[in-house]
Order: sequence, then structure tokens, then C-alpha cells
Amino acid sequence: MKIRIVVLATAALLVAVALSMNVASAGTAASSATASSATSAAKAYPAPKVPRAAALKKQYGGESITFIGDSVGGSHARDVALAKQFTKDTGIKVKVVPHPAASDASYSQLARVFSSKSSSFDVAMIDVVWPGAFAPYLVDLKPKLGKEAKQHAQGIIRNDTIDGKLVAMPWFGDFGILYYRTDLLRKYGYTAPPKTWNQLFAMAKKIQDGEQASNDKFYGFVFQGNSYEGLTCDALEWYQSAGAGGFIDNGKVTINNPKGARILTQFANQIGKVTPRDVTTYQEGEAHTAFVEGNAAFMRNWPYAYSIGQDPKSSKIVGKFSVTVLPHAGGKSVGTVGGWQLAVNKYSKHVDASIEFVRYMTSAPVQKFNAITNTNVPTIPAVARDKAVVKANPYLKPEIASVLRVTRPARDLKTHYNEGSKAIYQGINQILNGRSANSVLPGIQSKLNRILR
Repeated sequence: MKIRIVVLATAALLVAVALSMNVASAGTAASSATASSATSAAKAYPAPKVPRAAALKKQYGGESITFIGDSVGGSHARDVALAKQFTKDTGIKVKVVPHPAASDASYSQLARVFSSKSSSFDVAMIDVVWPGAFAPYLVDLKPKLGKEAKQHAQGIIRNDTIDGKLVAMPWFGDFGILYYRTDLLRKYGYTAPPKTWNQLFAMAKKIQDGEQASNDKFYGFVFQGNSYEGLTCDALEWYQSAGAGGFIDNGKVTINNPKGARILTQFANQIGKVTPRDVTTYQEGEAHTAFVEGNAAFMRNWPYAYSIGQDPKSSKIVGKFSVTVLPHAGGKSVGTVGGWQLAVNKYSKHVDASIEFVRYMTSAPVQKFNAITNTNVPTIPAVARDKAVVKANPYLKPEIASVLRVTRPARDLKTHYNEGSKAIYQGINQILNGRSANSVLPGIQSKLNRILR
């Protein structure tokens, strides 16, 4: 079955909508401390009320829907707060179920439900690279949400439009950024964060050597090194920042190249030296936990982690860190595009009530709520420019938000994206765990070539 997938057209387009895009790959489920962070933020900034609530209550009150929502950081608590407000205002009961920790596991879960034509859930988060694969199983939202879609960055709307049907609405965006300890940089004589990966490794080693004298849990750098979708995102940033390409370029598999092998080897050489040895098992949650507990100088992660680091109930480094663009290795600093959309299951028994839930969850007031309480990237440009939103989200400042965004190779892999990404992240994880890049990359190249045939 060949389904056309419309992915964000070009890197230039991504720059044009820089304030709006997201991965995002999901991380581990929230710890209780992280969940309390989102809960306390929600109390300080309450969930928006639902417009036209009385009319919706009269028409759909008493219906029940199931929402497969987020699991990374404090996002599940955010989803619950919004669902409670929606239920309170409309009488539509919403059961919130967090999706599996890893993005590819979430994909498999949805694929099983769709293939069985099940109505076990009504609304689900879907990754930015999935609309083409799942389009046959999703409700066309254009007739009811077409007007609202005009508020969002049009690059994402085009991404979510398959064969003329709007199969999902933008929920929030993401892109990879570098977190760093401002206090430790000053302590060890640095006046600015690193510009290159080699600078990061050197700074991380110096800070780590000093800090481990009093904290044997401290390491210089943490990232998403586990064998899952997040590693595809991280590695794409390494490749592009080293001028090694995007794994598949102009329809041709290019992952096996000298620059790619070189940057992967550089990262592999840091494992257990400036990173924890088990960073090769880290997803988003393990990385942000290490950072906010004061056990890392640098971290690669998504913007959601900023809210956790700034909450005194979950963080030991409040006011001691900042963010900037990721380093490069002779190329340009980049950030992998992530992003999650909300879609309605075609087999739902409550399609109209589900669409109203999506309307609310993707609205401008809710996007502002998400940005302020959970530091999620708005997909509505007007919200991304809001002064309160920018104040809460330093990564929305032009010098960071305008970084070149790079996309995973979904355009080429189409409905086989999950299979292709698995070949990429499994192989790169093997390299991080000690196998030579030159022995692994040819195998990844062959697998991707077979998929493209």
C-alpha cells in the first residue's frame, strides 16, 4: 500500500516557520517529581475554559472518549488537567491514557489498533512523520477544523494534509537544543557555551574532572543514546552538523560516508568518558533527570525539559542553567524537527465529540497554556510571539529559534519510515556500544536501500 506522505518541504521552509515546529520522540514516563512540576505549574496558570461549552454540553454531554496522550516529562499531568477542564465545561468524559515511552513503540501500538479497526481509543497523539502512514485510518478534520487550521504554521498543516484530507491537527512542536550549566561554566573559566562538538567534549571533561571530586554521579554530557527513535533524531543532528548529510539525500541512501563515520566515532569515543557508560540506554527522561538533579554539565534534549529544570519541586538547578543551539562539527548548528499532532480514529464511536476535543486541545489559548506550563513549542505563530510565552521559553528567542531545522527521512521512506528508522538507530546504538562505524554503516546502508526498492 503506497500512501503519499507530505513532509515539511525544505529546510528553508522550516526556518521560515522556526517558531512553530517540533520530535519529538517521546521519552520515559514522568517521575512523580516531574508530574508534580506540571501540576504546580497548572495551578499557577489554570487550564483555559472551553468556548461554546453550553452548546457542546447540550449536544454531546454524557459521551465518553479515550485520548492516547503524552508520557514524557510532566506532560501526562498537563493532559489530565486539560481533559478535566474539557469534561467540566462540556460534560464529555475524557479518559487519558499515556502512550508508550518510546515513539516507535507508540507507533506499533496505534498500528495494531488501526489494523483491527478497533474503537478502543478516539483521539491520539501522532508523530510528525506518521500522517502518511496512518491517513487511511484517520478522520478528515478539514470540514470542521479547516478555519482553525489557518492559525497554525502552514508548513505543518501541509505535513498533516494527505491527498487533500487534513488527517491531524498540530498539537505542539519540538527541536533539539543544548542545555548547559551557567554556574559551572563560570566556575571553570568559560565565558560562553561550546560552538563545536569538540569544544563541548573538552569543556565537559574539564568540568566533570572537577565535579567528580565531590560527586561521583556527575558527568559532562547526557543525551538520548538508547536504541529507539530518539537516537535517530540525535544522530541526524550529528550528521547534519558535520556536513555528513541526512541519511537519505535526494532519494539516495547516503548514511555510509566518511564524515558520518567520523562523527559517530567521535561520539562513541566519549561513552564512559564524558558521558555515563549507560547513556546508551538513556531516553529523554533519564537525560533530563540527570541534568535537573545536578549530575550533568550539558544535555541535549527537547524544549519540554526547560519547565522541569525551572521548577524547584523537581530541580536542583533552578536559575543555574540556560539553553542554546546544538554544537556543530564543521557544518552548521541544526535541530531535528519533531512535533506531535492530534488525530481522530476513523473507527471511533464518538467522532464529533472527539473532533471538539481536538478543537479545544489545539486552540490558541491551550497552546499558550502548554507553552507556559510545560514549555512546549507552539505551532501557532501568534502564540509563539506572545510576550508571556517568550518569557517562559528562552528557546523562542530568534538566535535559537531560527536555527536550521532538519527533518528525518520520512519523505523517502514513506510508510516504511518506522522500519528504516529502526535500522538507523539500532546500528548507531551498536556503534556507541563499541562496534566500529566502518563495520556497521554498510549494513545500515544496505537495509535502507532494500526498503527504498
